[in-house]
Amino acid sequence: MVLGGGGFIGGHLVKSLSTKGYWVRSVDIKTHLYGANPDEFVQGDLTNQQFAESVLNIPGNKVFDEIYQLAADMGGAGYIFTGENDANVMHNSAAINLNILNSLVKMQYRLGKNNSKIFYSSSACIYPEEKQRNTLNPGLREADAYPANPDSEYGWEKLFSERLYMAYSRNYGLSTRIARFHNIFGPEGTWQGGKEKVPAAICRKVAEVGNHGSIEIWGDGNQTRSFLFVNECLEAVSKLMESDYQLPVNIGSEEMISINELVELVASFEGKKITVNHIPGPQGVRGRNSNNDLVSQVLGWNYELTLAEGLSETYFWIKNQIEKL
Repeated sequence: MVLGGGGFIGGHLVKSLSTKGYWVRSVDIKTHLYGANPDEFVQGDLTNQQFAESVLNIPGNKVFDEIYQLAADMGGAGYIFTGENDANVMHNSAAINLNILNSLVKMQYRLGKNNSKIFYSSSACIYPEEKQRNTLNPGLREADAYPANPDSEYGWEKLFSERLYMAYSRNYGLSTRIARFHNIFGPEGTWQGGKEKVPAAICRKVAEVGNHGSIEIWGDGNQTRSFLFVNECLEAVSKLMESDYQLPVNIGSEEMISINELVELVASFEGKKITVNHIPGPQGVRGRNSNNDLVSQVLGWNYELTLAEGLSETYFWIKNQIEKL
């Protein structure tokens, strides 16, 4: 079962699991826009406890082999960092996780068994603000999470929910897996409307203007990030689910780039020269990068695709969506 299967990563996960021969139930408050076709789609609000309990049921008192919890109230910097959506972000995401975990425990008592592995998608936003003030970020290690001081309420909720999953694992024997995603991107995701992430937003902006056109970027553009292509993210998630490792682990890229450089890279796909107008707006931390030492050690995984390769595929997909309008 994929909770949040109507979203970007969830939709790709549904496709990946189906290709591997799994029977997949997808659950979301909205349908997937770009053709993720699970064996069964259940539409509803996971902040509702009764609905959350209902989606765990399988005829014949069976249980899911694997549950992937990606459902959350989230978006890009314009949604997460303005402060205007903090209460909804914290309440809705926490409620989903509380409902799912409580429902799993109830099911365990009712059936006398619970063999499900449950994956929780956390975020690099849990890391302390003071470790991300330098644009030359050396890479965030899992142990850097504490002492805790995320720069957003979104990050605080993610950190709380990490601890929630680990507590339910200790106290109720749930088999949990936790990954801290670092800026996952790719085609078939949100690319307009205000909830899109920075790679999709820049791809859209560059695609919409001609050569020697101009686009707007929040801040000075020197803030840095690393970005991981969605297919490689799913490979790492698969390896994590196959493993016995139950502590949080980074899933990201160590190929850090500034936002200004990201614009140049996207523009290069069609040989465009783009002028950047820097305007005030939410930026998040100054520098964020993944350190993959632990994930390489415990899972034997590392990314192979360069940022340019993944971004090119994303850019031309978004350009095609624009041309369809």
